[in-house]
Amino acid sequence: MKKIFLLSIGFAPLFLWAQNVEFDKANFKDKKTELKEAITNLEVGDNYYFMAPFPQYPQGIPFYERANKFNPNNAVLNFKLGNSYLHSNQKFKCMKYFEKAFALNPAVDPAIHYYLGCGAQLLKDWDKAIASYELYLKTADPKKEKENVLAATKKIGECKTGKKLVAAPVRVWIDNLGREINSDAPEFGMIMNADATEIYFTSRRPTSTGGLKDESNDWYEDIYTSRFENGYWSTAENVGAPLNTKGHDAAVALSPDGTKMIIYIDDNGDGNLYESVKKNNVWGKPKKMDNDISSSYHESSAWYSPDGNKLYFVSDRPLDSQRGDAKDKDIYVASWNKNKSRWENVVRLSETVNSPYDEDGIFVHPDGKTIYFSSKGHQNMGGYDIFKTVILSDGSFKKPVNVGFPINTPDDDVFFVVSANGKNGYITSFRQDGYGEKDLYKITFLGEEKQPMLNAEDILLASNGTVVREKVIEQKFEIQKSELALLKGVIRDAKTNQPLEASIELINNENNTTIGEFTSDAVTGNFLVSLPAGKNYGIAVKVDGYLFHSENFDIPIESEYEEFSKDVYMKKVEVGEVIVLRNIFFDLNKFSLRKESQNELDRLTKLMQDNSSLRIQISGHTDSRGSATLNKELSANRAKAVVDYLVTKGIDKKRLESQGFGKEQPIIKDEAIAKLKTEKAKEEAHQSNRRTEFKIISK
Repeated sequence: MKKIFLLSIGFAPLFLWAQNVEFDKANFKDKKTELKEAITNLEVGDNYYFMAPFPQYPQGIPFYERANKFNPNNAVLNFKLGNSYLHSNQKFKCMKYFEKAFALNPAVDPAIHYYLGCGAQLLKDWDKAIASYELYLKTADPKKEKENVLAATKKIGECKTGKKLVAAPVRVWIDNLGREINSDAPEFGMIMNADATEIYFTSRRPTSTGGLKDESNDWYEDIYTSRFENGYWSTAENVGAPLNTKGHDAAVALSPDGTKMIIYIDDNGDGNLYESVKKNNVWGKPKKMDNDISSSYHESSAWYSPDGNKLYFVSDRPLDSQRGDAKDKDIYVASWNKNKSRWENVVRLSETVNSPYDEDGIFVHPDGKTIYFSSKGHQNMGGYDIFKTVILSDGSFKKPVNVGFPINTPDDDVFFVVSANGKNGYITSFRQDGYGEKDLYKITFLGEEKQPMLNAEDILLASNGTVVREKVIEQKFEIQKSELALLKGVIRDAKTNQPLEASIELINNENNTTIGEFTSDAVTGNFLVSLPAGKNYGIAVKVDGYLFHSENFDIPIESEYEEFSKDVYMKKVEVGEVIVLRNIFFDLNKFSLRKESQNELDRLTKLMQDNSSLRIQISGHTDSRGSATLNKELSANRAKAVVDYLVTKGIDKKRLESQGFGKEQPIIKDEAIAKLKTEKAKEEAHQSNRRTEFKIISK
């Protein structure tokens, strides 16, 4: 006999259409066979639901659904279905089952209001969620339900934060990366090189290298890759061996130049970090990282600093005075030792960054000072949220800021990476418009220069023509200002044009210290170097048997993002070859060497020492402006200053000549400079003409 009730729980009425119906013969006298089958499905579902040591909720859903189709009015079954969906890749379905369970029997479970709150929070029904959590806290036994009580209290705060964030959304476009990247399986943990042209990510696809499934009946994790070419992502491919094995393999981090990758491998159940190095355009076999990094505990995420001298990583290793959960995951940083042989000096980041809850998904922007990470703490709206912090000049951290809705959702949002130019981000997220459990999404940050129509409108995905029905966001988003430059190109032999494997040394000219060392790919000659703002960089390219090549980049603080493409042609040590010394500096109208010149001068000294019969001419050049006589005198004195330095370092004066050419031998002539459109371009041309060179006279 059906009954209709109106029940109010203080925030929204619920209509109850039916009484609770047990799986009993008395209720199904004419359906004994169907009842028997439904009970069998219930039992199989329960086996997964109550499986020890860990319930396998998703596995039981098909069986529970069959039983529910036979009898949709059983409160306990509806509750179990709701809880199973809550712990599955279809968690948005949980709410209707929780509501049905409550309608059939308000006492179906002591924590029913807690679960109603979870369902409402997922659907961003903040007021309803808060009311449910508060009702639960009024009736819950703090001793018997301690875990849920603590969670409900926290979740009320999350809902209040979520309500504020949703009311003031950031102005972004969020696009699914499309079928070229995403599949029906979960995709997550995207990593990329600094210029966002090459990505790797993890997926659980039937094409898994080992062809195996884990205890959850999911395919083992493998690493996949795609490249951005001609405006499109290529169809993702399994990277194969040696990065992928028969077990779980997950992409964790990629160095800015794309030559080193950190991989997560779950060996012996603790989970460790491994590193692979790309040599000759081929990835090497991953090697387990130092014990200080890959401990006996669980390490799940990591990222390199742009110079490669620091490694940020996440671990659940215990603290001396553990705060919060004993398995709390925190962010640590390790330093590369002076011998470049191991990581050391592991330090846990301050409590400004590490909350009493889990942190994960660390990403260090190529600018070297902006860090994004995921956290279940701080001011979040549910699950993991993405936060941003900045390293200050004294080494401390700014208070983390939630990057906002719709980037963050009430569910887990992790593995956030941002392109070097700061205009695009990429995220792993579980959203209702996705293809699988989790998908990879591209986020476009919109500034004032890109004003979209301020009305509700569908956004067409460029990747696959699919319409994503996202709410158009009106509030201005503060674009990540990338105070850095990227230098990329190819290193080749100047005569044969063949790619070369070269050592690239990055130097801070202001204090003459080496910031980082990189290597170009031996097969392609490609290189990519990140140059955070605030330094005058000297770059030295070296190959055995060749003259060194130098470049100079002065990137002032607060500079806008810029990319430099520079193909370097290396010259062998042969008579007549000329090399520009781009990192020798003089003050205006003076010829005394500045201290920033030391590294370049020392490289030249070593070249002379390694080639003991080499004779060279040092020449000075100016731009075309000013007196010809004064320019020639100034350039001659500057060339002589370089010769004098080499002599003080023990180089025989007989092997050295100097000459000043003033403005007689410009690299760029005045006629060409006059045609340049901007004053900046013209000044850069004059700068190219002001130079110091050396020429090989004999060997």
